[in-house]
Amino acid sequence: METGDVMENIFLLFLMGVIIVGIGSSLHSFWTNPSRRHYLSLQNLIVLVYVYVTLLLGFGLVYMILDLLKISALAIDEFPLSGSFLQKLEASMYFSATTVLTVGYGDITPVGIGKWIAMLEALIGYLLPAAFVVRTFIEHDKK
Repeated sequence: METGDVMENIFLLFLMGVIIVGIGSSLHSFWTNPSRRHYLSLQNLIVLVYVYVTLLLGFGLVYMILDLLKISALAIDEFPLSGSFLQKLEASMYFSATTVLTVGYGDITPVGIGKWIAMLEALIGYLLPAAFVVRTFIEHDKK
């Protein structure tokens, strides 16, 4: 492995760490920044959309970084992602969106470590609305 490849891999791993911290801080802000408004305030809706978009982009970039590191995480018809960088990025973001929103069309499937990452993403996407509702009711009861 050449020095340039090693540096690129280190940078991609650093970027993945930054993304994971971003996802964590987004989830943290959801629970630690309570709104003192009505049941379905615009502020709560904006926070929920922000958290979903952060998750979607963060996990999409994780899948893309794994692909750049030559670690297969996603497959189309049992073949690793192929095409240009933008096509792979689009497929990664699309898969992330269908996973976090629990749609899961099945046209792109996780493989290898991608299965574990997709399970975590789906779990977060599944629990987030329930946490949002619970948080809203707790805030309303505090009034």
